[in-house]
Amino acid sequence: GSREEGGYTLKGGQKMAIYDAAMQYMAEGTPTVVFAGEEYGTGSSRDWAAKGTQLLGIKAVVAKSFERIHRSNLVGMGVLPLQFHAGENAQSLGLDGSETFDISGLDDGASRSATVTASRSDGSSLVFQANVLLLTPKEVEYFRHGGLLQYVLRPLAARHVA
Repeated sequence: GSREEGGYTLKGGQKMAIYDAAMQYMAEGTPTVVFAGEEYGTGSSRDWAAKGTQLLGIKAVVAKSFERIHRSNLVGMGVLPLQFHAGENAQSLGLDGSETFDISGLDDGASRSATVTASRSDGSSLVFQANVLLLTPKEVEYFRHGGLLQYVLRPLAARHVA
């Protein structure tokens, strides 16, 4: 198909603004995944770029590579950064964005590799491996708690339980 630049996506075959689609997915309780190219996050206004990703209900970003600080900020927001294996990307794997995805094998953030299963509407599926880019024990903890804010709030809340 023809590629179109800009803030649009397909939802149920219908073209719409990414924001509108994200709000519909959130209303339906459907978490979403972003597929990206190289140096994902480069040039973004650091903290808000990761915050915006989290506010759109995005739970994981699968990219060829990440800008270092943006990857760290995503983890802080509870968004899982996954990296394609060398030579792979959404195009080479034949992904078109209409699939539903299941990410497994995370071992609660401790695994270095995840299994991504893409299910297509015709009943076929594709399985590929991605690297889990949680790089420190602290990042694994943030992931387990859903991000830095929740990580800070949980221990705080735990102290005030009667």
